[in-house]
Amino acid sequence: MKALSRLMLRDTATIAQVIQTYAQTRQLNKGKQLHGQLICAGYPLCTFLTNHLLNMYAKCGYLDQALKLFDTMHQRNIVSWTAMITGFSQNLRLPEALDTFCQMRNAGESPNQFAFSSVVRACASLGWIEIGRQMHCLALKCGFGYELFVGSNLADMYSKCRAMIEACKVFEEMPCKDEVSWTALIDGYAKNGNFEGALLAYKRMINDGFVIDQHVLSSTLSACGALKACNFGKSLHSSVVKLGFELDIAVGNALTDMYAKSGDMESASNVFGTESEGRNVVSCTSLIDGYVERDQIEKALYVFADLRRQGVEPNEYTFSSLIKACANQAALEQGTQLHAQVVKFNFNSDPYVSSILVDMYGKCGLLDDSIRVFDEIGDPAEIAWNSLVSVFAQHGLGKGAIETFDRMIYKEVKPDAITFVSLLTACSHAGLAEEGLKYFHSMEKTYGVLPREEHYSCVIDLLGRAGKLKEAEEFINNMPIEPNAFGWCSFLGACRIHGDKERGKLAAEKLMKLEPENSGAHVLLSNILAKERQWEGVRNIRKMMRDDNVKKLPGYSWVDAGNKTHIFGAEDWSHPQKKEIYEKLDSLFDQIRKAGYVPSTDSIPFDMDDSMKEKLLHHHSERIAVAFALISIPAGKPIIVKKNLRVCLDCHSAIKYISKVVGRKIILRDNSRFHHFAEGSCSCGDYW
Repeated sequence: MKALSRLMLRDTATIAQVIQTYAQTRQLNKGKQLHGQLICAGYPLCTFLTNHLLNMYAKCGYLDQALKLFDTMHQRNIVSWTAMITGFSQNLRLPEALDTFCQMRNAGESPNQFAFSSVVRACASLGWIEIGRQMHCLALKCGFGYELFVGSNLADMYSKCRAMIEACKVFEEMPCKDEVSWTALIDGYAKNGNFEGALLAYKRMINDGFVIDQHVLSSTLSACGALKACNFGKSLHSSVVKLGFELDIAVGNALTDMYAKSGDMESASNVFGTESEGRNVVSCTSLIDGYVERDQIEKALYVFADLRRQGVEPNEYTFSSLIKACANQAALEQGTQLHAQVVKFNFNSDPYVSSILVDMYGKCGLLDDSIRVFDEIGDPAEIAWNSLVSVFAQHGLGKGAIETFDRMIYKEVKPDAITFVSLLTACSHAGLAEEGLKYFHSMEKTYGVLPREEHYSCVIDLLGRAGKLKEAEEFINNMPIEPNAFGWCSFLGACRIHGDKERGKLAAEKLMKLEPENSGAHVLLSNILAKERQWEGVRNIRKMMRDDNVKKLPGYSWVDAGNKTHIFGAEDWSHPQKKEIYEKLDSLFDQIRKAGYVPSTDSIPFDMDDSMKEKLLHHHSERIAVAFALISIPAGKPIIVKKNLRVCLDCHSAIKYISKVVGRKIILRDNSRFHHFAEGSCSCGDYW
C-alpha cells in the first residue's frame, strides 16, 4: 500500500485517474482517504487535481466538502465552476446551482455546454421558466443554443414548465437530434396532455430510424392510456416484447395502466400477473383504478388486499382511488376501514386523500363525519373546500353550502368552476333561487370564472324547481349556448312537478333529439299526461318507446347489512328473507295508514283502479329496502338506503311516516340528493 502511495504521489495523471474511478463508482470513503494522504504528504493540489476531487465529492453527494474545497481554490477554471454547478444540480440543491452559475458569470468565466445543461435542468425542476428563458438567450449568445445536449435540456425545461410551443420550437430548430431529445419531446407532450402529439412524435421518431428505449415506450404507453388507444397500445406491447423490455418495471407499470385505462382489464390483469417479481404500488394502483372506473369495487379491494399480503405499501393514489369507489357506491363499511388504513400510513394529511374522505362520508350519508374530517384538515386546500360544498349540496343543505363558500372566500381560497356547480346545485335543492342567481351572476364579474354549460344547466334547474317556469324558459332562450341534456331534463322534470304540459312537450322533444335512447324524456312526459288523466297520450308514448326500442331504466334500491350489499327491485320476490320482509312491509303499511298516510296514486302513469296502484306503490324498491333494513340493522346503526332513480313522491311521503312510527332515522340517497327522514319529516322540507 505504501509503495503504491509513493508511486501515485509521483504521478498526477495516475492520481487523477484513481479519483475519477472513485467518483464513477461512488467510493466516497476511499476518495476521502486519498485526499487525506495527499494533504499529509504535502502534495501540491493543482487546479487539475482539485477539479477531480470536486467532481468526486459532488458525484458522491458530499456537497458541503466540495464547497469547502472550492472556496479554498486560489485559481478556478471553467471545469471547477461546472463541477460545482453540476454537483448542486444533480444533488437537487437547485437554487445553489443557479447562484453558482451567476457567480461564475460575475467572475468573468464563460459557461460551457455542461454548465448550461445543468443550470437549465435546475430551472426545469424548479419550474422557473423566466430564468430558463434567460439561460436560453445566453446559450444562443455563447453559441450553444443548438448544441445537442443543451438543446435537449432546453426542450425538456420548456415542456416541464408547460410551454410546449417553445419546447417544440427548440426541438425543431436543433440541427441534430438524438434519442434523448426525442424522448424529451414525447414525454413533454404526454405530461402536458397533448397525447395525440406524443403518438405522432413517436411515429416520427420511428420513421427517422432512431432506437427506442424503455423511457420512450413508457411515455408513449401513457399517452395511449389517456386516449384509450388500445390498438396502438397493443402494437407498442409487441415492440416491448421484441426489444426485451417486458420485465422492465416502468414499462410494466405503463402497460398495466394503458390496458386498465382502455378498459381491457383482462390484458391489464395478465400484464400485472407477469410482474410477480417487479410488481409494485404503481402497477397495483393502475389495476385498482381500472376496476374502480368500471364499478368493480370487489376486484379493486381484492387487488389492494393482495398488495398488502405481498408487503407492498400503498400510496396516497391507491387510497384515493379506493375511497372514491366507496364514495360512488356508498360502501360505508369498506370506506371506514380504508380511513383507518389512511391514518395508519399517515396519509390523512394528504390534501387529495382528506378531500376524498370528506366526499366519501358525505356520499355515504354521514354528514357529521364529513364535517369532522374536514375540520381535522390543518390548512384545507381548494379541493377540500369543494368537497365540503359538494357534500352540503348532496344533502340539500343550501345554507350550509353558502356558509362554507363564505368561509372559503374569507380564507382567501379562490373558487373555481367546480365550486360554483356545487353551490348552484345546493341553492337549487334548497329553494334558494335568488341566492343562486346572485352567485351565478357573480361568477365571472367577481371571481373570474367563466360560466360553462353545466352552470347554465344548474340555473335552469334552480328556476324550474322553484316553479319559475316562465323565467326558466326566458333564461334558456337567452343562453349563449344550447342547453345540454341535463338542462332539458331538469326543465322537463320541473314541468312535470308543476303540471305545465305545453312547456313539458317542448322540453321532451328537445331531450329526445339530444338523447333518443334516454327513456327519461318519455317517462316524464308520460307522467305529465297521466297527471291530467290523458291516457291516450300515455299509450301513444308507450307505443313510441316500444317502436323505438327505448327501454325504461328499472328502479332498484340497495342496503348494506352484514358485510353484504342487498339489492331490491320493485315487486322483488327473490330475496331469501322475502317472507319476513313482506310481513314487515305489510305491518308498516298498516301502521302508517293509521298515522295518516294517504297513497298518492296520481304518480302512477297507468289507467288502472286505485287499489292496483296502491299495491304497485307499496312494492316500490325503496320501501322494500327500508323494510329489510328495519329487520336487519340494529337500532344503534344508521339505516342508509340507496336508489338509482329519483325517489317517487309517494315513497317519500310513506318513508316520512315510517320514520315516525318506528322511531328510527332513515337516510335515503337517490340519484339526485340525500333525504334524512326523522320523526315524520324530511331534511328536504318536501322540496327536492
